[in-house]
Amino acid sequence: MLKEEVIQTDQDYFMNVFGKRFPIVLERGEGVCLYDNEGVEYLDFAAGIAVNALGYKHPQVTEALKEQVEKLLHASNLYYFEIQAKLSKLLVENSCGDKVFYGNSGAEANEGAIKLARKYFKEQGQEKYEVITAKESFHGRTLSTLAATGQTKYQKAFTPLPKGFKHVSYNDLNAAQKAITKQTAAIMVEPIQGEGGVNPAQKEYLQGLRELCDQAGILLIFDEIQTGIGRTGDLFAYQTYGVEPDIVTLAKALGNGMPISAFLAKDRVADAFKPGDHASTFGGNPLACRAAYATLQVILEDGFLKKVKEVGAYFRERLEQLAVQYDSVVEVRGKGLMIGVELKISAKEVVGKLLDGGVLALTAGENVLRFLPPLIITTEDVDQLVKSLDRILAE
Repeated sequence: MLKEEVIQTDQDYFMNVFGKRFPIVLERGEGVCLYDNEGVEYLDFAAGIAVNALGYKHPQVTEALKEQVEKLLHASNLYYFEIQAKLSKLLVENSCGDKVFYGNSGAEANEGAIKLARKYFKEQGQEKYEVITAKESFHGRTLSTLAATGQTKYQKAFTPLPKGFKHVSYNDLNAAQKAITKQTAAIMVEPIQGEGGVNPAQKEYLQGLRELCDQAGILLIFDEIQTGIGRTGDLFAYQTYGVEPDIVTLAKALGNGMPISAFLAKDRVADAFKPGDHASTFGGNPLACRAAYATLQVILEDGFLKKVKEVGAYFRERLEQLAVQYDSVVEVRGKGLMIGVELKISAKEVVGKLLDGGVLALTAGENVLRFLPPLIITTEDVDQLVKSLDRILAE
């Protein structure tokens, strides 16, 4: 189909929840580049919104998926799968968690974490059900995770939302402390707010939340849907900050494009789930687990995460040079290869101009450019992006 036919067919038959999409039809990818159905190449600094950590057509992941497709896609979690067991072992051995559960999306992982927190206190005979989250947070689009999300623009069309969620200012330890009551079960926070504007937490804030939770006897949940699996230069952002949560949620990059999510918990918390308390038909299926296992094997190779930190630091340095050069740049922030650039001008317009120049990028709100490239980008790729951005800011 020609580009115009694809766009028209989509508009005729697909629910319009994405609004007016960018007018390109993507067909294939290789390395850190995507190609549309007219053969135009795009340097990708979006990675499917932090999903394609290893870019496209990565040989180890591609070969693993080919092998698994020939064997088994799905049966049921009523049975055991070797690849699921191996993935669970790999995740636990490289995290602060002791047990893991799989789903298909970030919202499912967060929903599961909320359920586990409530069940943990039910097992102790305590009626603790409230979860404290941050303003400008984003935790998903199911009704419960929408209620957890600290942005009314996503909520107002779906009220009344489930009760039991409080939103307090981010990086404000005093606000979190004041919100804790006898009904509080957990504090859930993103180590770096992604959709909310690429807002990094202060180390003292996360350390303080850990102390607050310990003092109050409640749980600390880290939503690492976007920050996890190498994005900050460590496998998990909690390692970057040196603060361990009781539960951590994952998705996006875990399967390098295959839908899979997970939440990990300490044994004392995970043991609250009994047979029948939680389940997923598709979660942890052999194909998704094979993709995640192959992805993790690559990211855990010696030197991989060190390179992410090095390229991330170089990227920040280049962007900060633009901040000095142009008044339209307010601030550059982030960690590793999760970087936001706050502007005085429309971020969406800049993203559109980058697209015209063959570069894909994202926004986070009205005025923040968000860069979430594949973790395999090079300094040369960074230079190409910065050159394009420099040209646009100079207009």
